[in-house]
Amino acid sequence: MIFTSFFFMPYPNLCFLRSDITYFSGDAIVNAANAALQRGGGVDGAIHRAAGPGLQILGNNEIKKLGRPLNPGEAVITGSAGLRAKFVIHAVGPIWKSGNEGEREQLREAYSNCLEIAQTHRFTSIAFPNISTGIYGFPKDLAAEIALETVTSFFKGQKTSIEKVVFVIFDDENLEVYRELALMPEYQSLKEVEGY
Repeated sequence: MIFTSFFFMPYPNLCFLRSDITYFSGDAIVNAANAALQRGGGVDGAIHRAAGPGLQILGNNEIKKLGRPLNPGEAVITGSAGLRAKFVIHAVGPIWKSGNEGEREQLREAYSNCLEIAQTHRFTSIAFPNISTGIYGFPKDLAAEIALETVTSFFKGQKTSIEKVVFVIFDDENLEVYRELALMPEYQSLKEVEGY
């Protein structure tokens, strides 16, 4: 029998960089998906373009199994259809409306559900995009704070297989937000890196 080694730490290695998430070659990348797991724009479109039509087939199969579209905050896992990462975790973030319609909680759920899936599969690495900050209109500074708070809270006081969490940033505004957050004492372990 093979035993997976676990690491006990406040939280795994947290880092961020500006890059293309499809280049990540770890266990899983997170796709900022729509409810029907259909190819969309932004990071979702980029992931589908890089993966080819096989990823859409896998997404269709998940929706068929579930029997309904995903709700904001939910996440499912599929194979990667030939991407460098082994798996894709499709997370549906909330559309920002007034800020008083559960958007913050739904975004937290999206991140935590992805981490639960990664933990269940004994992954050692996972890469996140900036969920909901594109066409869904979630304020970028608030979304980054929720992402970091959710990730760091998830790992406190528990054993985990996950050694590395990467926040992959595509635009200048999000990059500056993460640079500012990395200066805060509570996120002192968050480091900007140049490559995966």
